[in-house]
Amino acid sequence: MKRLFLASGSPRRKDLLDKYGFTYSIIKSDYEEKDVFPTPEETATARAIGKAENVFNKLVNKENCVVLGADTIVVLNGEIIGKPKDKSDAINTLTRLSGKEHVVITAYCIIMSDKIISRFVSSYVQFYNLNHKTIENYVNTGLPLDKAGSYGIQDGYNLVKSIRGSVNNVIGLPIELFENELKTLLK
Repeated sequence: MKRLFLASGSPRRKDLLDKYGFTYSIIKSDYEEKDVFPTPEETATARAIGKAENVFNKLVNKENCVVLGADTIVVLNGEIIGKPKDKSDAINTLTRLSGKEHVVITAYCIIMSDKIISRFVSSYVQFYNLNHKTIENYVNTGLPLDKAGSYGIQDGYNLVKSIRGSVNNVIGLPIELFENELKTLLK
């Protein structure tokens, strides 16, 4: 049996792996997410690979290890919306997303000593029209300050009108789409 390592400090990815019954260790990647590529999909994929490679290279005995890295980005009208710099930035982002549909792309990368698998998944999220008070109340909780797009659907605030695609993808890891493949790789 191989050991699974999650190359992320994201509590949301941890929760999803727990929910799907995986046993794993966390080694936070120190890969810097500064590179931007021609498309959002390429950017997310390169970042997921970078995170997974960073952690894989830290391992001493790589033979029986599987490293999972991921990167989630929010895209509005072709522009990547990252994590907010501060509360003001979060309010601005949520105001821009209000009443609009945007794309959430999560790329994931699985690295083993003899194999690298990388893919991305896109989900389409439609926001309600949000008033300033709702946005301000949500931002003042501090919850959106560490999330791409300045929001988390799991936070309990009624921001999202509909999602086309994987809800787990919007949370940060479309695990249901590669759960069986990952379990097979861990044997």
